[in-house]
Amino acid sequence: MTTRKPITIGETINLLKKEFPDITVSKVRFLETQGLIDPQRSRSGYREFGPGDIDRIRYILRQQRDHFLPLRVIKSKLTAWQRGEEPTIPVPEGAPAEAYFATSGASMKADELARTAGIRTDLIHDLVREGLITPRGEPENPTFSDDDVAIARASQRLIGRGFDTRHLRSLLRGANRDADLVGQLAGPLLRNRSPASHRQAAEILADAAQGMGDLQEALLRAQLRRLLEG
Repeated sequence: MTTRKPITIGETINLLKKEFPDITVSKVRFLETQGLIDPQRSRSGYREFGPGDIDRIRYILRQQRDHFLPLRVIKSKLTAWQRGEEPTIPVPEGAPAEAYFATSGASMKADELARTAGIRTDLIHDLVREGLITPRGEPENPTFSDDDVAIARASQRLIGRGFDTRHLRSLLRGANRDADLVGQLAGPLLRNRSPASHRQAAEILADAAQGMGDLQEALLRAQLRRLLEG
């Protein structure tokens, strides 16, 4: 439904309430203070919302509800949306969350991890010391998981090319920063303990992580190609 003449903030709330039950006057006012909407004012100083304002609010709320985007990201998308420049080609999706986070639940000792990953046991101790692998259980009886196998194998590959375990710490720091950044997207859902919220959080984290990995690989490949081309 699209209104033709300007309406009040209360009428705007009523118009959008069916699709967005949690919309409030204070929320609309907050969007204004953040510079996402700019309704006109009547001679008496009251806010007046036209069709464009209502469509804009609807777009913002859908981005929050359907994509869990923070307002600063939505604000950057609004200009493209107004110009009709938003991508129409669907973004490719990665593996679903249940596949991305899948694990066998295996628990193994250091020597078992070394055999499974095909590396030396002393390298396991080096990776633990540098913080790349975090053992579980008691310090005197540590155990390791599927994730540790993948980390150990990748570390061995880089070490075979001349990396030192100390060099790998920079990759760990980058992974920690990326995890913090991606984690912010699903923060509200992670704080909500309901199973539905947890599933939504897992989907967001998996998709964002895979997208970030694809971007990092593309950026690195482009820079290395420039290096090869001199």
